[in-house]
This record gives sequence, C-alpha cells and structure tokens, in this order.
Amino acid sequence: MELSVGKMIMLAGAVLVFPVLTFITSFLFWPGALLKAYNWYWRRRQGLVIRYTHSGSYRFCYSCRGKPGGETPSLLMLHGFSATKDMWLALVQHLPRNQHVVCVDMPGHEGTSRTSADDYSIQGQATRIHQFVQSIGLDKRPFHLVGASMGGNVAGVYAARYSAHLSSVTLICPAGLVYPTDSEFISLLKKQEKSQKEEPIPLIPTTPKEVENMLRLCFHNPPKFPQQVLRGLLDNRICNNSFYKEVFMEVVGEKSRHSLQENLHLIKAPVQIIWGKEDQVLDVSGADVLRMALPSCQVVLLDNCGHSVAFERPRKAAKLIMDFLSTHTKKKS
Repeated sequence: MELSVGKMIMLAGAVLVFPVLTFITSFLFWPGALLKAYNWYWRRRQGLVIRYTHSGSYRFCYSCRGKPGGETPSLLMLHGFSATKDMWLALVQHLPRNQHVVCVDMPGHEGTSRTSADDYSIQGQATRIHQFVQSIGLDKRPFHLVGASMGGNVAGVYAARYSAHLSSVTLICPAGLVYPTDSEFISLLKKQEKSQKEEPIPLIPTTPKEVENMLRLCFHNPPKFPQQVLRGLLDNRICNNSFYKEVFMEVVGEKSRHSLQENLHLIKAPVQIIWGKEDQVLDVSGADVLRMALPSCQVVLLDNCGHSVAFERPRKAAKLIMDFLSTHTKKKS
C-alpha cells in the first residue's frame, strides 16, 4: 500500500513537472512558438474561432465570434501594417459577448493568401476585403467597419467605394492622409530618403534591439518585455520581412500614400475617428484633416496614448466603438 501511494505521489509530481519544464524549454528555445500558443489560448478564452474562406483560389483567414443579425451591426476589423487579426484580441475582450465580430488577416498577412504587389496597394487591399465580405455573406446587411493605421486607410477607401454596404466606420490613427505635422516616424523616413543610404525601416526590425525601438515608436508607454519575449516577437516576424518590405513600399508609394485623403469626399457613412494624442507613427494632426473634410464625424483624442490604441487603451476604444454603434443604430430605427 505504501509503495503504491509513493508511486502515485511520484506520478503526480511528474505530471506537474512536465508542463513546467515544457514552458521553460519553450521560453528559452522557442519563444515565438510560446507567443503563438498564448494567442491561441487568448482567442479560445474569448470564444473566437479561426476560419477560412475563399474567393476563387484566393484564401482569407479570419477569426470570429457571435452571429450577425443582433441589435447592433456586425463589426469587421482591419489590422495595421505587419500585424495580424490577433492585434484586436485586447479590444475584443471588452466588446459585448453577443456582438458579432470578425477580424480578418489583411492581404498577404498571416493566413491570408500572399500574391503580388497589386494586392498590397491600398486600392488592391480594399478590393480584396470586399471579396472577403462577399465570401462570408457580410454584405447581406450593413456592417460597421473598423480600421487601424494601414487598415484605417483601407477602411476609408472601402467606405468611399462600397458605402451601400456600411452602417458606419471607425478609423483609428489612419494612414493615407496629408498630415499638417510630421510624426517622428515620418521625419525619420524623410531623413533616410535624403541620405539615400540603405537603412532599416523602423517598422521592420531585424534584431531584438530594433524590436524594442519599434515598440518605443508605436507605444506611448511601451511594454517592458524581457529579452526572450523580444526574441519571440522577432522570430515570428523576421521570416516575413521581405514581404513586409514589399507591402511597405506599396503603401508609401505614389499610388497609395494619400489614398484616404483622395477618397474622403466619397465617404457617405457616419465616421468615428479615434487617435492617440502621443502618436509618433502618424501625427494626431491628421484628426483635424478628417474633421475638416468630414464635418459630421465624431473625433475622440486619447490622452497618454500612442499609435497602438488597440493595445494601450483597449477598454476605452471598445466602449467608444459600441457607444457610436448604438447611437447610430438608434437613429436609423
């Protein structure tokens, strides 16, 4: 009896030690895999399901929760440059559990098809997003479109081209404008352009130190990650760096650089603007440009917040979106 009890204690100890050793080993040798596992766990806790849909041979990857047809319109969320659908996890956590929400990987990002430069221009991305909308039947009733940074540029162009499909739009620190004031990031790009030297793009890091610098640029209060987490973030990005560079050159090129600005006069849906006052990537002065072009838009500027609104102020951003959605839903009813 004592022997069997001893064996049971040893077995229980082994069961407890194994996941701890697995975690430590992953943290030391495969931090990128551990970060992916963490996102999987976070999605699962929030009830988000990963799905795939096709438009011809083109594949879209997205996560979703809830069903369309509720009291408020469905939410379609477009992430920024070099991010993924998981960029929205912190914000989705604060949305009502019964709110239908869809987060799609933008063209070429994560699980969505990687094709050619034509798809990575802002116009090309808007076309692909419309194909996605049609492929999952989101166009059967008006939906609310949310876009951040590059995704905000795409969302604005989408709103200009497909207004009939939208109930309203939220643009979070959107790209694609003529900004009255240069941000730190834009100033840095202009200096690099003048020097004509081959220098790293701040949003495409190649070392843990450059990842740290990128976080400092994107956050007003950057998270203080240990070196292994920085290494994990880099491991998950670096294999895509050539793709990121291709996309970057498209979205800052002549064809796409001011796409949102050029399409503002065509936007008919109600628009909400959310911007971090301390944004160092795209200056908050862009909010005034939008306010002048869209006089009826709602503008909210967030104190102590940088470019990464969905990470820095997820609860506030979620509340602002839902309040805006509820207000315009009541007006229509």
